[in-house]
Amino acid sequence: MATIIAPSILSADFANLAAEVQKVTDAGAEYIHVDVMDGTFVPEITIGAGVVKCLRKYTDAVLDVHLMVEHPETQIESFAKAGADIITFHVEATRHPHRVIQKIHEFGCKAGVALNPGTSLSAVEELIEDADMILIMTVNPGYGGQKFIEAMLGKIHMLYHMVEEMETECDIQVDGGINAATSLDVREAGANVLVAGSAIYNASDVARAIKDIRGEEIIHHHDDEDDL
Repeated sequence: MATIIAPSILSADFANLAAEVQKVTDAGAEYIHVDVMDGTFVPEITIGAGVVKCLRKYTDAVLDVHLMVEHPETQIESFAKAGADIITFHVEATRHPHRVIQKIHEFGCKAGVALNPGTSLSAVEELIEDADMILIMTVNPGYGGQKFIEAMLGKIHMLYHMVEEMETECDIQVDGGINAATSLDVREAGANVLVAGSAIYNASDVARAIKDIRGEEIIHHHDDEDDL
């Protein structure tokens, strides 16, 4: 399965978001990961549906909205109407996760279910066949630039086998501390959608950073004229 790169705009320059989104899509990113935080489920407050609506005018990339909010069911309609393609919510943030998946689908979006590092896979086992994507957090959500939690690799691998056994098309997304080094282990464990913020947006060569996270080799063409 091909690896999809989803740069997180949490690490972008918020004063120039349209240009920052174009920069990473021009460099090869397929998704744009939009971190929505409410200051309750996680410590920080970030952005709302209005920003997604503005970004939708400037990009054809998949807008991958990650709701780190309490009561996510109250936010689905506004983000769907704003132009989100995927809406991911945290299983810890709602009492009726299956109903939330249904609501996301009713509004024409793909549904993702996220798990914090301290949450067992058993919390999503009954949801995998209905969800389009499961997001394994490899840091505790709320801040960018955190260190990757190595213990999550086993969880990713277990999820991969669960998805395989169910013979479903569910994507496995990973978010937190992803860079060229950690992405290798994450891909080998079975993830196919990688979220990266600072590793992409703080890179001097964004296209190179995306290729490194994807695990692509850059082919250098030898120019015979240099030898003349």
